[in-house]
Order: sequence, then structure tokens, then C-alpha cells
Amino acid sequence: MRRIIVEEPFSQAAVWSSRLAVFALACAAVSVALARLLGAEPRSALTVFGAALTLAFLSIWLAAAAAVVIWRTGMRGAGKAGAGFALASLLLAYPAYLTFRAVALPPLADVSTDFEQPPSFMISTKAREARAGYAPPAFNRATAVDQRQAYPDVVPLFVDLEAPQAYQMSLRVAKDVGWRIVDASPPNLRGDGVAHIEALDRSPVFGFPVDIAIRVTPLANQTRIDIRSTLRVGKHDFGANARRIRKFLLAAQDFQEEK
Repeated sequence: MRRIIVEEPFSQAAVWSSRLAVFALACAAVSVALARLLGAEPRSALTVFGAALTLAFLSIWLAAAAAVVIWRTGMRGAGKAGAGFALASLLLAYPAYLTFRAVALPPLADVSTDFEQPPSFMISTKAREARAGYAPPAFNRATAVDQRQAYPDVVPLFVDLEAPQAYQMSLRVAKDVGWRIVDASPPNLRGDGVAHIEALDRSPVFGFPVDIAIRVTPLANQTRIDIRSTLRVGKHDFGANARRIRKFLLAAQDFQEEK
């Protein structure tokens, strides 16, 4: 006489937890592709990403519900619930990190080494075309106190070089750190001897543009280099602008030591 083996049913909450987690990851990938590869409007990409995060939260909730049901009834599906929880948590890890940074740091979108006279962005045709009509807002000097407290090491760089040499060094360093030079005005083209460089960087995940202005000012025995980094998208940089400026300053110091 054959025995009929009845398998324990799967928890539907566990099944849907894993499905939603996979779909959430797919939505997140689509949102990044929209921004980086297709140049979609930031609002569209962020809306899709927000939907992905909502699905991830729902996946975690279903995984928790499945865990309770499985514990009480002995249903199958622990593996699917665990996979759903793990995938959803993986997707939520970066936003959770940004939330921590947002609490710990002031809401700055524009950081400069000079508060009184921040480096200005160029108004040349090349610079305007690179910004696609976008005009960076004026620097808000009211944020100077917050910036000093949060980033006391974001200060001007003084080098023992003539202005033309410091200008060439700044161009080289900007390229070395991965910035795209938009336009540049060497010191010999201006009566005051000040040189200007405008560059473009991208945010790490979505690739949103970040505008960077570099000013090279000749002094009596040195040359001063100031940098300004400002977001086009968002009102909180989570410390990214300060890290960007530090990266340039450290690379410039290393460049001088090598010479």
C-alpha cells in the first residue's frame, strides 16, 4: 500500500516577500539606468527609486509576517522569507546610511573654501552649454557657520608656485580626480591675474551633475587656490561636496610633493 506524502504548504507571505524584493531591486536598477544612461529628469528617476524603496519595506514586512506564520504553523517558506528580507535590506542599506549622514551633518548643497567671495561660475558659451541652461544659485553666506563646524578642514590651498604653474597644476589635478573640465580661463587673459576653471562631476549612484568652480589667485609670494562644489539636484549633499573638495586638495598636495 502506497503512502501519500502531503507536503507542507508554502507561506504566501514568504513567497510574496521574495518576489517583491526582487521586483524592488529591478525597479531600483531601472531608476539608476534612467538617470545615468538615458538622462531622465531627476524627479522621474527618484520617483521610480522611491517606489522601489516602498516595495522593499513591504517585502520586509511580509518576511516578518511569514516568520510568525511559519513559527506557529510549521509551513514551508523560511528560505524565501529570508531571501526576501536579505534582498530588501540590501536595497535599504544605502538610504539608511544617507539618513544617518543627514542627521549628523548640516543640510548643505553648496560648499566653498571661501565664504566671503566664493569662486564664481563662468558665463562663457562653453560653460552655459555644459550646464544646459542651468545657472548655479548664489552662495548662501548664512551657511558659513554650519560649514565651518562640520568641515573645518575645507580651507583654501596655498602653494609656492607662480599663478600660471598653479593653474596648470589645478587643471591636471581636476582631471586626475575624475572631473570633466568644462571651460578654463588662464591667468594671462585677465588683468587681475586670476584664473578660473569650471568642472563637472557626477553623484556616485544616480550620476546627477555637480558643478565645480576653481579659482587661482596670485599673492605676493604664493598662489591661493579656492574651490566651490554645488549640487544641481537636492538640498542636502550628505557631506559629498566636502569630500569632493578634500579629494582635490589632497591630490594637489601629493602633486606638489612629487614635483
